[in-house]
Amino acid sequence: MSAKNKLGLFEKFSNAATKFTGSSPAFITAVTIVVIWAITGPIFNYSETWQLVINTGTTIITFLMVFLIQKAQNKDGKAIQLKLNELIASHDKASNRMVDIEDLTEEELDQFHKFYALLAKMAQEETDIHCSHSIDVAKKNHQRKLKDVYKLMKDAEQKED
Repeated sequence: MSAKNKLGLFEKFSNAATKFTGSSPAFITAVTIVVIWAITGPIFNYSETWQLVINTGTTIITFLMVFLIQKAQNKDGKAIQLKLNELIASHDKASNRMVDIEDLTEEELDQFHKFYALLAKMAQEETDIHCSHSIDVAKKNHQRKLKDVYKLMKDAEQKED
């Protein structure tokens, strides 16, 4: 049984509604409704009831669309996160610390941001623009380079003496 056959009624409805509401026919339908409403204004003498019809209709549709859009965004966000997690997990040089970081607290995310700011600073010091590392590898390489520079400086001082 495929995954599509296992979808519940709400899942099927929300997928279809999301697909339809993002389509050209949906936009044309919405414009047509507004045009018909505007044309009927003189017929109903622009009454309060006439205005209430469009106000109520758009409010209800907007209210329902908020939930539909949020569901679609949650699903898309989850799918993107899973794809990114797969890329991270499959790359031997990537830091697995990044898998599922969307569940961390704001403070924990800020800590990762600081690490990546440091990584960006180290990358600016790289001579090879194609060089890329995980946080851990970048720190090790940076420490190694510092030791190499220290050794070169020490060797140069010994030659001067």
